[in-house]
Amino acid sequence: MVGQISSIFDPASSGAALIRDLSGLVLWICLGIFVVTQVGLIWVIVRFRARPGDEGHEPPQVYGSTQVELAWTIVPLIIVLVLFLTTARTIGEIEDREPGPGSLEVLVVGHQWWWEIRYPGRGVVTANELHVPRSSAAAPHTTFIDLRSADVIHSFWIPQLAGKTDLIPGHDNRMWLEPDRTGVFLGQCAEFCGTQHARMGLRVVVEEPAEFERWLTAQRASPAVPATASAAARGRDIFSTTSCVNCHTLEGAGGDGRFGPDLSHLMSRATLGAGAAANTPVNLRAWVRDPQTLKPGCNMPDMKLSEPEVDAVVAYLLTLG
Repeated sequence: MVGQISSIFDPASSGAALIRDLSGLVLWICLGIFVVTQVGLIWVIVRFRARPGDEGHEPPQVYGSTQVELAWTIVPLIIVLVLFLTTARTIGEIEDREPGPGSLEVLVVGHQWWWEIRYPGRGVVTANELHVPRSSAAAPHTTFIDLRSADVIHSFWIPQLAGKTDLIPGHDNRMWLEPDRTGVFLGQCAEFCGTQHARMGLRVVVEEPAEFERWLTAQRASPAVPATASAAARGRDIFSTTSCVNCHTLEGAGGDGRFGPDLSHLMSRATLGAGAAANTPVNLRAWVRDPQTLKPGCNMPDMKLSEPEVDAVVAYLLTLG
């Protein structure tokens, strides 16, 4: 995720475009206020600067001006009214969106410090990478997201796709995405939620509808069963007989934990630890060996596996495409 830029001024969805337009209006108004005040200040400095012979003489004093007082009352009032009305209209357009034909329902649960992503009715559970279909005028596809928290307050934010929405314990929030172009868009938890808040990243993968359906099909498929007596088979046995299964779900290995991400299709994801590192064999081995080296303070402990055991577990995890 390092090196990629995510900006609200490059929107890739209709909701983000509304926010960009509102932000642009606010910036232009603020720029106008800045220019007017600075020009006035410079004019006063130049016009009323001290000149030779001014010692002991005060400039003419003005006590009250109806015109000036009306100007500095009415103009700010108009500015505030314009900002209020445009903000209210934008909020209304975003909040009033209702599901329609072709809408996709997704459940996102914030954990310290990763994202659980479920597709109700589609039989797919993943983590830290949200896949959604591209929307177009000919084939609209709006993704509605239910947001929940498993522990503390988090904030779901993908700057190019939508505004920030909080995940609050005991309270469900809802938002929507309607991306108009494909690509990978970066998100982030925008509410401080603990020691690894800064490494609670999110990737949103926008795909063509047909490609998105193929991804769903691949995610529903059962992981391949490793050959008996192979290193991967030994790794599966180690995984299923240690504390790994208490935290992770992994189809075929007996895991049904909910404290950590579902690992059934781990190698289909681009990162480890919610964006803490790229999902490569080298980083995966470092993560299994001791997660604290890549994400200090995360809730996954060092399992104290021997080097051969680490190799076997990594060999098994590498098969989970």
